[in-house]
Amino acid sequence: MFDEKIKDFLSYLKTVKQLSHNTTDSYERDLGKLLYFLSNSGIKSWQEVKESDIRIYVNKERRRGLSPRSIQRILSSYRSFFNYLLQEQLIDKSPAENISSPKSPSLLPKAMDADLVQRLLDFKPKGMFEVRDKAIAELLYSSGLRLSELCNLDISSLDIKERICRVIGKGKKTRDIPVGKKAIQSIRDWMLHRKELLYSKQTDTEALFLNNKGNRISPRSVQLRLEKLCLMRGLPGINPHMLRHSFASHVLESSGDLRAIQEMLGHSDIGTTQIYTKLDFQHLSKVYDQTHPRAKKGNDDDN
Repeated sequence: MFDEKIKDFLSYLKTVKQLSHNTTDSYERDLGKLLYFLSNSGIKSWQEVKESDIRIYVNKERRRGLSPRSIQRILSSYRSFFNYLLQEQLIDKSPAENISSPKSPSLLPKAMDADLVQRLLDFKPKGMFEVRDKAIAELLYSSGLRLSELCNLDISSLDIKERICRVIGKGKKTRDIPVGKKAIQSIRDWMLHRKELLYSKQTDTEALFLNNKGNRISPRSVQLRLEKLCLMRGLPGINPHMLRHSFASHVLESSGDLRAIQEMLGHSDIGTTQIYTKLDFQHLSKVYDQTHPRAKKGNDDDN
């Protein structure tokens, strides 16, 4: 069957590459759309697919309004899939090999000012779930976790005494990250409520953060609760990824240690981490322009 090879590929990604569920879902969606297009074009096997077929489909998506970044993603999915078919000797040449990805503007991640972070986190929570939400926000900012990493944390992931959090990141790679004092205290507060919740719902789970049913909290729930927290604090919309970016840019601003930030964020390539040097330089340039005597306007001594 035409689509059986997609199923084999997805199984390969899960078992051999050990990619996350979200990543494999993304591959499945991209390849499913391509399969639909090719089937409607009268193509019945992957051996029949030509470079022109991929180009026609990609141009169709571009005209539909798909962003350069999204085009890059689907082309990456196709290259990986056809390389897998090559590896399995099911095709002779990848039809996606020579198709270049469109360039996208270099968008810097959004980071919050330290004052804004303080406004978000400096409050006394009322009730079980505000205590939990504060602990989540504190931990996201304290340690720069990805949203999926936070939701997958277990009780055993934390060493409260040593203030260390063990995280399983992309590619099932494990890393240990320091946790700040305020985040530790917020987690301690939540742990008391967590026991009550487990007892009242009669559930048994190792998950650190729970929903109102006593089960592991989902990424979507974290996003919604953070939005609610922002409304409560009178702040503009802040998402979990912004707290991760803020963590990275604020630590870089204070330490200048890019390698340490790479390690804490779990980036396999330091080139990914280097985007934060741009953020840091923007901040330094702003400070320089505002404070250096020879940078201020009105100090032109050429006359």
